[in-house]
Order: sequence, then C-alpha cells, then structure tokens
Amino acid sequence: MTETGFEPNIIAFVCNWCSYGGADIAGSMRLKYPSNIKLIRVMCSGRVDPEFIMEAFRSGADGVMVLGCHPNDCHYIEGNYKALKRCNMLRPLLDQFNIEQDRLHLDWVSASEGEKFARVSREMNERITKLGPLNWEKAIGPIRSMEVPS
Repeated sequence: MTETGFEPNIIAFVCNWCSYGGADIAGSMRLKYPSNIKLIRVMCSGRVDPEFIMEAFRSGADGVMVLGCHPNDCHYIEGNYKALKRCNMLRPLLDQFNIEQDRLHLDWVSASEGEKFARVSREMNERITKLGPLNWEKAIGPIRSMEVPS
C-alpha cells in the first residue's frame, strides 16, 4: 500500500499457454510482484474481448493487463495478433470514456519469463498508483437505465 493508502486493483488476463506459466515461474522463483494483481486465465489472449476489459473497469479495476504469447509463438496461430488489434482499437474508445490509455497494457510474456512477468506487473502497479483510482462515475457519469419513449 502507498503513503496515500491507495492500492490499485489490477486485472491481468493471462494466456493459458505462456503468460500464466510466466506468472507461475515468477511465483516459484519467489520473485516480488504486487499481490494486488488478479489473474484471469484465458485460453488465448486473442479470446479477450474488449467488452471483458470494459467490464473489468466497470467492476472496479483501476488497470487491466492483457498478457499473451510472443508474436509467432501463439498456440492458436494468430490469437495474439487479434489481442493486439483489439487493444489498439479499444485505446481511442477509452479516451471517449475519460479513461487514461495507460490503464490498459498489452505485453508478451512466455512461460519461461517469470522475471519479465514480475517486472511488467511491478511497472503496471507503479503506473496505476501514479494515476490514482479510476472513478467510473466521474469517467462516464452515473449509470442510468434507458427509458424507451412510449
């Protein structure tokens, strides 16, 4: 926890074949990385729909990471390229919701890169700590049900 008492809530969507293994190796090697990063294991980073990312923010995440296999190493051939395209497509939309683009991070971490997983996690935690908490209602306004005119 920081001096201000803010500990970011960070969601990491991690690829089953590579990034999850990197997280596991980091833990096995007892490498230090923030405990406030919550892993969601997905079969492929290409499976992470932009709607999942927005739902993570809406549900209280201050930051979201999508971690996948290195380019040309995807078990599903081009899933990581899909993740790259989706994250690039989502970034300008984050601006429209008054969500800083730095709150979303995409990276490639293989199963043998425990040190990289730990480093990327620490860097994301530092970046989000500097940005402060995401105030969803301030970013997009209160959520109102849509009324259909009669």
